Amino acid sequence: MLELALLLGFGAFTLRNLQVREEENVIIPRKISERLGKLWDIAHQGMRENRLNRAEKALLTILKIDKKNAAAYNRLGILYAKQKEYKDAIDCFEIASSIEPTASSLHNLGLIYYETENYERAAVAFEQALRLEDNLAARHIAYAKVQEKLDNKKIMLKELQKAVELEPSRESYTLLMNGYANMGMQAEADQVEDKLKRMRNTRSKTPKKSVKRPRKVVI
Repeated sequence: MLELALLLGFGAFTLRNLQVREEENVIIPRKISERLGKLWDIAHQGMRENRLNRAEKALLTILKIDKKNAAAYNRLGILYAKQKEYKDAIDCFEIASSIEPTASSLHNLGLIYYETENYERAAVAFEQALRLEDNLAARHIAYAKVQEKLDNKKIMLKELQKAVELEPSRESYTLLMNGYANMGMQAEADQVEDKLKRMRNTRSKTPKKSVKRPRKVVI
């Protein structure tokens, strides 16, 4: 009987300990979540106000707490790119893409590679971004510009045509017109120019339509 009482008592004690631990496990993540939220606010505010050192410290603190926070790496990459610290920006975008490959992080990586004239790697990054999200004209335009640098004119034209198909704006039409002209396809260039003239004539009647830009970061 005594052994049974001790067993029951020990069981009750263990149960209470488990309940306390469960409550602690709920409280600790909540506190971490609140802290992360405050740090994100500081980072966003720092970026808006161009207080980049403050934003950088907040983002690095987030990464100390959550080492696999792809959004923080992506935002940090944007911050370094603003300061033309391209090597650090590339490192951040590559880490973000390895943790959670998104069209935004891969597109950003491609832009930095393009800026540093590493066109082969830029093309790979843009291709990966397009495989994830191919419904934005700006992604096709970026890829087209890289292909132009690589002297792949046919692919360049194909991508510009796709951009016009997705968003027939003055910007996309102008790029396509110039692409045709550069390849000696004057008849096609003239056709696009006619469309541009018609767009200019109706400009006063309709609001300006520009190419939709990819989001730079996903949080």
